[in-house]
Amino acid sequence: MVEVEKLPAEEGSTVDFDRVLLLADGEKLTVGSPTVQGAKVTAKVEAQARAAKVIVFKYKHKVRYRRKVGHRQPLTRLSIQEIVAG
Repeated sequence: MVEVEKLPAEEGSTVDFDRVLLLADGEKLTVGSPTVQGAKVTAKVEAQARAAKVIVFKYKHKVRYRRKVGHRQPLTRLSIQEIVAG
């Protein structure tokens, strides 16, 4: 299971990534310059979720200044189905 920033895809659909930077197959390592030619990763979208809440608290002493804001980053959970080397 991999979590990435939110992708415009429906749950249950598949997503293809064709810009692969590095491939590792046991003892063989392929590094792209900048990408590995012909390599592709296929993943299935498991869920569109949100990360845990991060609290942003601003404070200035002696002037009664306090601001508390929460933020939850939208995420896409992926499960890798196939890795194709070029």
